Amino acid sequence: MPDMSASVSLAVTHLVPLAKEIDENKVTPGVLGFIVFAVMALAVWGLMKSMSKHMGKVDFKEVPAEGDASGKAAEPRQG
Repeated sequence: MPDMSASVSLAVTHLVPLAKEIDENKVTPGVLGFIVFAVMALAVWGLMKSMSKHMGKVDFKEVPAEGDASGKAAEPRQG
């Protein structure tokens, strides 16, 4: 595998002058940051909508056990 340190140091020396031109008080995430945030927000919205749909299908009423004539659910076993 070739040594990448030479190309990395060359790239860094070209980027250092660009970094000095940026005003440190005005650094923002930019368009890419907004796009990433918007995609994550849409994904969370879609997941919440899907979860709400699936939770609506859940039946929370317990069905009595077949062998239980009293209508109460059997107590869980210990151990």
